[in-house]
Amino acid sequence: MQRRLGFWVAMGWAALLLLPWHFATRSIAGDAALVQGVTGGAAWLLPLVLPLLAALAATLSPDPQGRPRAGWLIAAGAGGLGWLILQSLLVAQPGLGLGAALYAVTALVLCAHGLALRGWCKGDVFIVSAIGLVLGSILVFVGYPVIRILLSAVQDNNGNLMIAGLFGKLTDSSIWGLGCVTGSGSVCGVAWNTLALATVVGLLTTATGLAFALIAVRTGFRFKTALRLVSILPVITPPFVIGLAIILLFGRAGVVTDLMSTLFDIPRSRWIYGMPGVALAQVLAFTPIAFLVLVGVLQGVSPTLEEASQTLRATPWVTFRTVTLPLIRPGLANAFLISFIESLADFGNPLVLGGNFDVLSTKIFFAVVGAAQDQGRAAVLAIILLSFTLSAFLAQRLWLGRRSYTTVSGKGDAGLASPLPSGVRWAATAVAALWTVVTVLVYGTILVGGFVKSLGRDNTPTLIHYQTAFGVEHGANGWWFSGSAWDSLFTTLGVSLVAMPLTAALGLLTAYLLVRQSFIGRGAFEFITMLSFAIPGTVIGVSYILAFNTPPIELTGTGLILIIAFVFRNMPVGIRAGIATLSQIDKSLDEASLTLGARSFTTLRRVILPLLRPAIVTAMVYAFVRAITSVSAVIFLVTAKYNLATAYIVGRAEVGEYGLAIAYSSVLIAIMVLALLMIQLLVGERRLGRRAPTPSADSSASADSPVSKVNA
Repeated sequence: MQRRLGFWVAMGWAALLLLPWHFATRSIAGDAALVQGVTGGAAWLLPLVLPLLAALAATLSPDPQGRPRAGWLIAAGAGGLGWLILQSLLVAQPGLGLGAALYAVTALVLCAHGLALRGWCKGDVFIVSAIGLVLGSILVFVGYPVIRILLSAVQDNNGNLMIAGLFGKLTDSSIWGLGCVTGSGSVCGVAWNTLALATVVGLLTTATGLAFALIAVRTGFRFKTALRLVSILPVITPPFVIGLAIILLFGRAGVVTDLMSTLFDIPRSRWIYGMPGVALAQVLAFTPIAFLVLVGVLQGVSPTLEEASQTLRATPWVTFRTVTLPLIRPGLANAFLISFIESLADFGNPLVLGGNFDVLSTKIFFAVVGAAQDQGRAAVLAIILLSFTLSAFLAQRLWLGRRSYTTVSGKGDAGLASPLPSGVRWAATAVAALWTVVTVLVYGTILVGGFVKSLGRDNTPTLIHYQTAFGVEHGANGWWFSGSAWDSLFTTLGVSLVAMPLTAALGLLTAYLLVRQSFIGRGAFEFITMLSFAIPGTVIGVSYILAFNTPPIELTGTGLILIIAFVFRNMPVGIRAGIATLSQIDKSLDEASLTLGARSFTTLRRVILPLLRPAIVTAMVYAFVRAITSVSAVIFLVTAKYNLATAYIVGRAEVGEYGLAIAYSSVLIAIMVLALLMIQLLVGERRLGRRAPTPSADSSASADSPVSKVNA
């Protein structure tokens, strides 16, 4: 421990002596904290030396047991972090930079060492440090922006307090009206619309994702690779592009509508605009997320338990209902929660297909950027959205209860999964087939739209859209990228590749802390991690502008703020996938590793992570594709220097260049398909040492005939 403390004390001195203290400063030596404190008149930075001296003294002057003095370390860490926050808020100065960030991390780790010496988390320094770092980062990049935007609920547009008007805003009839039910009006309040839509989408998405997972894991379907690819397509597409394709297919002048009118004399209508169209688009877009969560959970169900049920002469349906379904409850609950929150926060699909059907996310957007700009109303609507998220979170906890769902233990498991009941197999196949047909129609429209001049108006084949976006020319100085989309594509790929591993690592580490560790405030900690996922992307973007446009943290206009927004916006999916998978892994594996002398970090790296491969794939896939396809969260954060693909596509769509927008989207889809295959190849699949039936045996096995073929 003395060596580790010495390392972190050295990091603290490096933060004060060698690194730039302010973010906008280019000079390193001249902007170091101690240099400014001594020669630059910034005397308020000099007290930052005292915590490092205290930590050094605590290390060099051990207590009677020969250990570093815990109280001194706690005081040093808390004092250093407290003074850093206090002086940054009270003293007018540029935004904090790399030196301040490293000093804050050092202070947190020193405090964690002291708390571990006091017995916190069984004296495990890694666990205490991880909790502190994760919680600190969430408070800075989630809690602080949320507080800034929510303060607008009691302020007018000039920043003046208006507490008296808060109750009136919260109970407005446009939010909670029931006119569509009572007959006093034609529409219901926006809150009820949002809640009804999210519930329907959550149920349909979870059911469809389960159908795909059952087919992929429990049947002998020969084209599982193609099935996985088709199921992932919607999540790698900008959501408004799916909405546009649905309009071109099912709108009043759509291809399918025109065909149905011609062949069956079905009158044209605008049924697609409203809740049906939005629900259809969201189910197409969010089913892959539920599938990615459920497929890993379903793979972890122990076949031995199902074989025991069959040994007791239970039918396949009884086994499926009483054994399989209860064991995948964590996956079902997490899939529904993610889909429910995704629907609440979705902005693109309701904007394109909503018509007169208003939801909270679009209302917030127009309250922020509309003609009647009202940040207070936007904040009130965000509070209501958060209340829905909290309710879903609590309902999920109550439904799961305190039951055990452990199915992966340290014991050998050579069982074979129970065959699906014929009714379940046919139902899953029918659901997946219907979903696949609609998906193929949507993506056929997207693919064709990039190769014609104007889909539906002028279907003359052309490559002009691809040439405009991704042209490459040869000039006097050699080859150069002449297309207008290259800069945004390179920026998008760079930001996404950086954000992807950070998002997965932070999400899975948080899941490990929540499932495997017991500490005060764990429930509140879990809810805080879901905040960024619950709030609409437009509110995230506005809150980041309010929080990080001025000191103490100035990040707007940089690529770093895009990376941070992606990491903390997409992190909850990694958390939920990690929680669902960890709920199936027996804690005895951790205990065995710790008993053999391994530290918690070694146990996490060598025991837990190999079993978390499904969750790792889910977190990395989701983080990468959402960083590329996200619109609402970054639409306010992009700049001319750091423009993203989705912002470019939105700009083209706004001026009517749909062919160019669809062409760019098809290129993004191709890039992400290749990236997903590479992620799966690099991460691989966990191996649980179970028997596997041969394809012929699996396909020919009946519901009552066990398969005894052992995989060599």
